[in-house]
Amino acid sequence: MSHNYDFLVRFSSIFTLAMAALMITAKAWAWLASGSAAMLGSLTDSLLDVSASMMSFLVLSYALRPADDDHRFGHGKAEALAGLGQAAFIAGSACLLTFHGIERLFNPVAIQHSLLGVWVSLFAVGCTLAVVIVQHHVVKRTQSIAIKADSLHYKGDILLNLAVLTALLLSHWQVEHADALFAIGVAAYLLYNCWEIARESADHLMDKELPDEEKTEIILLASSHEEVYGVHDLRTRQSGKVKFVQLHLELDDHIPLARAHEISDEVVAHIKAAFESEMDILIHQDPVSLSVSPNSSAV
Repeated sequence: MSHNYDFLVRFSSIFTLAMAALMITAKAWAWLASGSAAMLGSLTDSLLDVSASMMSFLVLSYALRPADDDHRFGHGKAEALAGLGQAAFIAGSACLLTFHGIERLFNPVAIQHSLLGVWVSLFAVGCTLAVVIVQHHVVKRTQSIAIKADSLHYKGDILLNLAVLTALLLSHWQVEHADALFAIGVAAYLLYNCWEIARESADHLMDKELPDEEKTEIILLASSHEEVYGVHDLRTRQSGKVKFVQLHLELDDHIPLARAHEISDEVVAHIKAAFESEMDILIHQDPVSLSVSPNSSAV
């Protein structure tokens, strides 16, 4: 599982970088030829994409390292740091693009070779769709926060490129201020994405609990063992590809310590078999008579 995770994440990063480089080349050509503010916004977004994707690739190389003596819980949180870095890049560029769009509102500039920009935008939509499809597959298999942050951005990029396409067509038909207004709209979209990425990254850095449905499934799996009377004090978090789980099992007061250990191992194996992701599970055994409430499944 770990080897498959590493391969998928690395492949997604390299493929994304290649597609982003193609789009940057095409959009730079179209912007220089047309002078479109909306196309500049799209080019800015692609430059951010490749910068963020490159940073993610470098950080993921570190995050995928196994645990060592100095980082006993692994290096997975480096992915969340990459997400925060992406958010900072996006926020700064969105502000600059907003100022550029406002300036174009008051000082409109005629768009040249707008049809060239139309074809480049269609090319960018195709490249972005390819990236989204690959990233969707990787996120589904790995739940990588860095790839998920990239995927969130690229999904919105499809709408962004369609918006630029519309702006260029309107400008071609002599609709005044369309280019500037769409540039400001692109900036607003970038700021929204920035917030989403920063919030999810912060959740991982702050050890937010796993989703309620996953916690409920963990409790049900642990409680299904015939010698477990109850489960309580469940704590969860995620760091990169690894989900960390801590819980207390309520066991018979009189079973030998060796048997209590065997039950815990069986529960761990049962939970891990039900989840596709890598898990680190720590279990504390409690005598049922000393537990908060017999047969409980308190979280």
